[in-house]
Amino acid sequence: MMDIITVAKVREMDERERERTLLTLREELMMLYSQQTGGGIADNPAKAKILRKQIARVLTVKNEIKKLNV
Repeated sequence: MMDIITVAKVREMDERERERTLLTLREELMMLYSQQTGGGIADNPAKAKILRKQIARVLTVKNEIKKLNV
């Protein structure tokens, strides 16, 4: 994936798309962690940090929308 997801892009997504993106990012992070623990050489060592930040962006927007709808 490695496409940087900005907050503006996340806000443009509908709820289903946000959930799908979140699931994809989490799966990608798990795959990266399993490669690293298996002794594989990471092509981009900062990829985990980028993925964690993108997951945080999606969750932040999700929680903002949740608070507005309450």
